[in-house]
Amino acid sequence: MRRTLVAVMAMAVITPVALAACGKDDKQDSAWVGSPTASAGAPAKDAEPVTESATVPVSLALTPATGKTGVPLSTEIGVKLAGGKVTGVTLKDAKGTAVPGKLRDDGTSWIPGRTLSPNQKYAATVVATTDDGQTTTQTTSFTTMGKPGKKTGTGLYLFDDRTYGVAMPVVVEFSPGVKKADRAAVQRRLFVSTTPAQPGVWSWTSSGTQAYYRGPEFWKPGTTIAVRSAVGGLPTGGGRYGDRDRSATVKIGRSFEMKVDNASKKMTVVQDGKTVKTMPVSLGKKSTPSSSGVMVVMEKKEATVFDTTDTDGADGYVTDIEFAQRLTWSGQYIHSAPWSVGSQGRTNVSHGCVNVSPGNARWLFDKTLIGDPVTVKGTGDKLEYGNGWTPWDLSWAEYIKGSALPVPAALK
Repeated sequence: MRRTLVAVMAMAVITPVALAACGKDDKQDSAWVGSPTASAGAPAKDAEPVTESATVPVSLALTPATGKTGVPLSTEIGVKLAGGKVTGVTLKDAKGTAVPGKLRDDGTSWIPGRTLSPNQKYAATVVATTDDGQTTTQTTSFTTMGKPGKKTGTGLYLFDDRTYGVAMPVVVEFSPGVKKADRAAVQRRLFVSTTPAQPGVWSWTSSGTQAYYRGPEFWKPGTTIAVRSAVGGLPTGGGRYGDRDRSATVKIGRSFEMKVDNASKKMTVVQDGKTVKTMPVSLGKKSTPSSSGVMVVMEKKEATVFDTTDTDGADGYVTDIEFAQRLTWSGQYIHSAPWSVGSQGRTNVSHGCVNVSPGNARWLFDKTLIGDPVTVKGTGDKLEYGNGWTPWDLSWAEYIKGSALPVPAALK
């Protein structure tokens, strides 16, 4: 059915554009927490005397430069190092309070674990150590900018301590969207860690309003995902700055896939690799076809109202709906449709939704998680990328083209 949903999906801050039901376009650890431990190794007491060695002196330089003012609240402590490795970083504000953080994997900078305060003086100390225990210490101090006047609103579609389906992408939202020229800098501040470790890549929608993170395959059941969108105070283009940092640590539940085939007019439900149920469905009629593609459950409403009067005028209607599960922003759902039970398994009569019987709708509703995958095939309409959480609808080769940063060769 295609109609306007009166309740909108809860999220961190950003709410998507106005929503229509059934087809009307509306619109392994959290490693960044904590500071590296400074441990400049000393030679063992009983070590044999060492004859002359060609030790390369440590060369260490930091940014921001000492005395620099107007520094963005997202600033990192840049490290230019030769002849050793960083073994300790501390960053303190004017009161001497330490800021937690993490060194990037490539060692080029140290990332504060939170957005810095405006108009605040900070002092950083970095220790570098050679393989034979020689150390060098370098310091810098700087003052941050005032509160940004223009901000980019952000959202994170994950909530702490929730359990999601195996196809749940990490979804970060930006309003207004981030332009192509600015996406690489923003993407460098989006962090994901998984336990057990699994590869993944960020990819942007064409509008730049959302960035997705997924791997080549669905997440392994039982995975823990820790996310930090560290864009608070980060320049995002056009004189705007990210509104705030956001983070969440979540779990991935069992595998539960729903596969809908227009040819057979059936849904096959597969849990942990085994078919557990099949049920008849009715999809969108010829004038309002369902979209074919790989979607995920985005929202669940045990009871809601579909209202198409604003979009369909005299042809619109208001209908009470039970056990509705959103698949797209434009309004494609799985839901109970007692009026079409006689057509389910035989012919398509809906306005684009996946109609199932009341009993099957309740059964599905009780089983599903946000992020469970739903694949629809064989209809007369192709899913539009970005109309819902759609990163799985692209092949891996196509998906990684949306990254604003080079993709490691091992993931191509």
